[in-house]
Amino acid sequence: MLPVIIIRIAAPDGNTQVLFPAQELTGFCYTHKTCQAALWLHLTCIFFVINCKTLIRTVMNPIKFYQTQPIPLELHKVRIVQKLNLVPLDRRLLAIKDAGFNSFKLSTRDVFLDMLTDSGTNAMSDNQLAAMMQADDAYAGSQSFDKLQKAIQDVLGKKFILPTHQGRGAENVICRTFIKPGNVIPMNYHFTTALAHIMAVGGRIAELLHDDALKLQSDNPFKGNIDIEKLEKCIRKEGVENIPFIRMEASTNLIGGQPFSIRNMMDVRKIADKYGIMIVLDASLIGENAYLVKQREEEWKENPMEEIIKMMTSLADLVYFSARKLSSSRGGAICTNRKALYQKMEALIPLYEGFLTYGGISIREIEAMAVGLYETLDETMIGQSPEFIRFMVNGCMDKGIPMVTPPGVLGAHVDAMQFCDHIPQEQYPAGALAAAFYLCSGVRGMERGSVSSARDENGNEVLADVELLRLALPRRVFTLSQVMYAMDRLEWLFHNRKLIGGLRFTYEPPVLRFFMGSLEPVEDWPARLVDKFRKDFGDSL
Repeated sequence: MLPVIIIRIAAPDGNTQVLFPAQELTGFCYTHKTCQAALWLHLTCIFFVINCKTLIRTVMNPIKFYQTQPIPLELHKVRIVQKLNLVPLDRRLLAIKDAGFNSFKLSTRDVFLDMLTDSGTNAMSDNQLAAMMQADDAYAGSQSFDKLQKAIQDVLGKKFILPTHQGRGAENVICRTFIKPGNVIPMNYHFTTALAHIMAVGGRIAELLHDDALKLQSDNPFKGNIDIEKLEKCIRKEGVENIPFIRMEASTNLIGGQPFSIRNMMDVRKIADKYGIMIVLDASLIGENAYLVKQREEEWKENPMEEIIKMMTSLADLVYFSARKLSSSRGGAICTNRKALYQKMEALIPLYEGFLTYGGISIREIEAMAVGLYETLDETMIGQSPEFIRFMVNGCMDKGIPMVTPPGVLGAHVDAMQFCDHIPQEQYPAGALAAAFYLCSGVRGMERGSVSSARDENGNEVLADVELLRLALPRRVFTLSQVMYAMDRLEWLFHNRKLIGGLRFTYEPPVLRFFMGSLEPVEDWPARLVDKFRKDFGDSL
């Protein structure tokens, strides 16, 4: 028989306390065993206090239109705007040449819509901006850090916190602490900076997605799942002593922002417990992963975001994140409930990041982080970007443009191998597509393919599993008309795709070459593309 559980909530005066039956407050009957466990684990986060102890819980119900075709409806209003410029075609051609055909090196003065990334580009809320004015700028013992610590405990369920300047700072500390030369890190899929930090300390990775996860057009709702059979085979082959942790990435970035299911993470936890291996969770996109779990995983459809997020984090020994994504601010953090793990990493924070109560982050940003973490539980906020992405992906697919499906998070991902099937992979079709799309639209996307890959220890090119153009849609940044403009220009480019040619490196940094590398066209295809644009659009921008 399910026990009666009572929630005790302090009133705003700090004295009066009111008792409520848990099920009455949640509006959900916890009869499923998993849900009962979730209730016990996460009851404290069902209601939380923010901004003068106002209780917040927002659930997004579907909004139906009378006659208009359903479109994503923004549940926010725009009160501060930033002017954009769409520079002329000749200027765009010169800008992409000066940038070495690398969209990372474009100046925003030459960019109309910046769809490069969602990292640090999500819109902040009015409450976040207000909180920044309350910062306690102490070097040590800041009260602002106390707020962040409470927010992480309330939202992610972890009590020991190590702040870092951003996500890669967390990766550096984790890798230096736990990985030795020759170690192997099993994972669903790598992220660029995670791979670089693992390799920098002598480790290597084992990517263990299911075989069909790299089929870009499919109806698989959880392409980010780890193949459990592959995981166990990897552990037996490499030896438990050579595997310091299993890494899981929420909303797997490099395969199109694809989520994992809670059921899969539970299965990974069973294997980890069987062999005594810890799990490290990259939670930078855990909000979006939770949103898609709520939509796609049947047994979690009735659970609020806070329960879904806390269930995922409770299955990991260590959680780290980039606040540039998770909380729409700056900074990052590592968190755990295991004091021994915390103490192993603690000394590296002052060495590489800053004192333990700021970790290289502006104190004002720490205030914004704390508020942003709570706002991650707001389904109307976290769902805005995935719904815009779904609109864009489905619209492009209707036009015949090859996209990654089902729609994921971060952005709409174009299948560059299909789009530019005439370009050999050795000539970087995703990079060429990113440059061509900028030329015809002024929109900056990101190459996520072989340019973003790395050479092996012998200097040989390692071609990527997939070649993608990411068109990022950060939270609450773009309007629907801007998304439709990008779709229109992408359709024109698709009809003229045979004009796009390949690229080759002229300058190749040894690490993370996609950031600062320079390329050039293998032939003068940009001029042909520009001529066709002028023929079709005249003097239009």
